[in-house]
Parts: sequence; structure tokens; C-alpha cells
Amino acid sequence: MNKYFEVIAISADKERLHKYGKDNGVKTFWVEMTREITPVKDILAVVKLVFYFLKEKPLIVHTHTPKAGVVGMLAAKIAGVPIRLHTVAGLPLLETTGTKRKILEWVEKFTYQLATRIYPNSIGLKEIILDHGFTRENKIKILGKGSSNGIDTSYFNPGEYSISEGLNLKTKMGVPQNNLIYIFIGRIVSEKGINELIDAFKQLQKIHPDVTLLLVGPLEEHLDPLREESMQEIKNNPNIISTGYQNDVRPYLAIADILVFPSYREGFPNVVMQAGAMGLPSIVSNINGCNEIIEEGKNGFIIPVKDKQALFQSMEKLLKDSVLRNNVSGRSREIICNNYDRKEFWQILKNEYDLLEKEQKKV
Repeated sequence: MNKYFEVIAISADKERLHKYGKDNGVKTFWVEMTREITPVKDILAVVKLVFYFLKEKPLIVHTHTPKAGVVGMLAAKIAGVPIRLHTVAGLPLLETTGTKRKILEWVEKFTYQLATRIYPNSIGLKEIILDHGFTRENKIKILGKGSSNGIDTSYFNPGEYSISEGLNLKTKMGVPQNNLIYIFIGRIVSEKGINELIDAFKQLQKIHPDVTLLLVGPLEEHLDPLREESMQEIKNNPNIISTGYQNDVRPYLAIADILVFPSYREGFPNVVMQAGAMGLPSIVSNINGCNEIIEEGKNGFIIPVKDKQALFQSMEKLLKDSVLRNNVSGRSREIICNNYDRKEFWQILKNEYDLLEKEQKKV
């Protein structure tokens, strides 16, 4: 976008934002935002952004995530920004109840009212938004075949990693060289299906002891804690390895055999695209995004949400049938490259910006 627009990146993570601006040659602006309901901080963020938008006078403000959405869209509306775009990459409210659910639903509707266009990043997410009456259909558009930013298929390329590099990483982590490796990448929280995954893996390990489960991602006990039994199993089972957050997940995908991603809700998960680009078959839950990337039996398998027995059966199926596993694996990268290449998505997004700019000039 730098070639066609003056880009300013705004985020709450000061250190990563500074690095991002330096690496990508764009201006940056830091504003404090939280992932929780914090009215005072949110109002301060809105005020700070209003003054910044009045100074910079942007043509387009494009927000991502629920909190950045409501804060950014409100500030942009007050400041008179003509094109206000919001990408929806998931709905946290779907896993909440009671008063909190009502507040989050109101916030979602309010954000969509403030925006001039809404971009759900999957077909399923669009249907959920319309079913809940959050906005009208003529305000919604899906870019390409879905996703928030596509996938860099040259970056996520299994050909970049040698067998010896994989052997060294396994040795470093204490993984037996001949073990079949399942991998999960994401936040280690209940809504990602980790409790069900731990139960399914324990059941599988009793029958097939030569297996390893890699959990790659941060443990967020304060937001959505796992069951105590799951925590103890992660700590005490030598065949379960938790790596914590990793800036680069490719080496872990390169040594893995199967992605397991039994999440309860998603928008359009990057992890499933990344794993596919690295040639891994995926076992995913039947939720929007996941069931659009994965074609049953072609590049993975789809299981019911929160169904640990179905998860176990699919994990065992791919373990026992190496021919099936290799066939599914062989098709995985091709499907991602053909449908979700990042550069094609960037062009689609640029075309959308150009179209909106032309429409605004007419106004």
C-alpha cells in the first residue's frame, strides 16, 4: 500500500508498533487499548484518536479487532473521516452470556453503524452477523475468498527447511525422532478447544505411545483458563511440549505431521492457512473460517465443536493410515496457494480502496 497511499499504522503494542513502522517504512501512532471492557481508557483512546485524525485528515480509516473497531470507528466518525472500514475477524461475544453478552452485542452493532463498510473475513461470519441483525446486507462485503490478509506462501514454504534442521529441533526439544507430531498453534485457552485436545491426546497416547503434541502459543490463564486437569497434564506429560509464544512458527510446522485446531470460534484462522501452506493436513472444528479453508478429506478433516471423541477418531485415523495422511498432505499446499495467496489478496484490497476513493470523489 506504500506505493499508492501514505500509510499510518496505529496499535496498542508500543514496542511491536515501533518495530513494524521501522521495518515497513510507515508512520506510526500509539494509543492505549485493552482487550477487556474498560470505559475510561476507551474514552481516552477515542479522544486521542479524534485529535490525531483531525490533524492527519485521513481519507480511509480501516480497523481490525472489536476494541480497535469501536474506538477507531467512533473517533473517525467524530473527526469526519469519509471512508470508515472495519474488518471482522471473529466474534468473541459468541462464547459469552448474560450482561457481558448484551454489552458486546451492543458494541458490535454500534461499530457497524459507525462504519461505512464491513468486511467479515469469512462467509460463515457474514451469515452470523446478518442472522444476529448487527447490520444490513448492503453494508457487508467479503474480500476475495475470505481472510484478513491472505497468506505469504513463499514465506510459509516447507522447502525452506532441511531434514537436518528438523532433526536438530526435535533433539533440542526432546522429541523422539520417530514420533508422529501433532501441533496446535494459538493462545492456550479453553475457547481454542485445548481441554478437548488434551483429553483426545491422552486417549490416543494410551493406544499409540509414539506420539507428541506440540502446543505453540502463549498461556493466557487470566483470560480463559484451562481446566486444572489439563494444566497438570501439560506440565507432567513428557509427550506434551508447550513452547510458549514464538515469533516464527515455521520451524515447528516443518517438523509436525498434523495440525489440530479444535477452536470454538474463529474468523478466518491464519494458523490453518499457514499449516496448509507448509503441507500439513488439518483437523479443525466445524466453525466458520475453518470449514471454508478445509475441504473434508482433501486437505483435512472437520469435526463437531467440543467433540473430543470425534477429535480422537480423526487424530487416530490420520495416524494409522499413512497413505491417507500423505495424500491429504500432498494436496494441502496446493489448495492454499491457489486460493489464499497474500499478494492476490493485497491487490483485491487495493482495488477496493481505489473503488471507494472514486465513489467518494463523486460525492
